Amino acid sequence: MKTTDIATSCLALISTVAGNPMPGDKSQRNDGGKKDNGWKGGSLKDIKDVLKPARFTSTYQVIATPNQVINGTVPTPSEPGAIGYYNFGINSGLDVICFNIVLKGVSGDYQSLAKTATHVQGAARGATGPPRLALPNPLPVSDNPKVTRYSKGCLEGLFTTGVVINGVDTGTGFTVSQIEANPAGFFCDSHTRKYVPGVVRGQLA
Repeated sequence: MKTTDIATSCLALISTVAGNPMPGDKSQRNDGGKKDNGWKGGSLKDIKDVLKPARFTSTYQVIATPNQVINGTVPTPSEPGAIGYYNFGINSGLDVICFNIVLKGVSGDYQSLAKTATHVQGAARGATGPPRLALPNPLPVSDNPKVTRYSKGCLEGLFTTGVVINGVDTGTGFTVSQIEANPAGFFCDSHTRKYVPGVVRGQLA
């Protein structure tokens, strides 16, 4: 969904969809209790804090479900009752992506070969592809699926995923403008130890 509106209107929609506090409410992020504006930074030590841009050039609201998970080209339904709300705001001029993720009905710890288990990956519907963005995993981790998990912040390129193919990290050369050019060619997901191919998945378009 293209927009040149200021970030406030899109964040209001994101807050409604995700059932999350509005950014700017000084709510706690997922890095152990530090407070911020609700969209700054992530929980990874090698990701620097990035301020929310004044506007987004596009926004995406994705509902990720177990029945969309693919292993190769084989449908691989995962945890019954799990659902993910992946909300993104992109400023392609700054190469910044802000995320507000809520996972419900998910149990157990995360697992992935990448540096996190929550990704934007490059592939069309019905296929799989490499991670292009590694996002901080929604927390807290719990064996109780009734515990809701959250992750929000902003990342700025240059991006890395920790997955190396033919000597090159799969985030190398990726820019968020590629999502804007072809959102149907990307999906978001999270991976757990119980459901390694993905616990939920949703296409960006």
